[in-house]
Amino acid sequence: QVQLVESGGGLVQAGGSLRLSCAFSGRTFSRYYMGWFRQAPGKEREIVAAIPWSGGGTIFADSVKGRFTISRDNAKNTVYLQMNSLKPEDTAVYYCAADGSSNWYRAYWGQGTQVTVSS
Repeated sequence: QVQLVESGGGLVQAGGSLRLSCAFSGRTFSRYYMGWFRQAPGKEREIVAAIPWSGGGTIFADSVKGRFTISRDNAKNTVYLQMNSLKPEDTAVYYCAADGSSNWYRAYWGQGTQVTVSS
């Protein structure tokens, strides 16, 4: 059973930065496609960024390209989301996800961490 624990959320002013971490346990981390999703109040959950097993071929939502970076440390079983130049519209609960493929149909999810960006 995969377990995911996010950390690093908080309150930040617009233009600031945060780094989210997601600790993975229960299976072989390097076999999983990892992603970050977010859900704002009244909106559907959306993918923010994803990274495959190798670390290459990352994808990003258009709204965060150039501002967010996703990375993984297979030795530490951890995936990171570096968020720079944060905007109030980035405010959401951010979720870490793990799946054997990039379709997310059978993904494992973390409990989420709140990110609030004040204007």
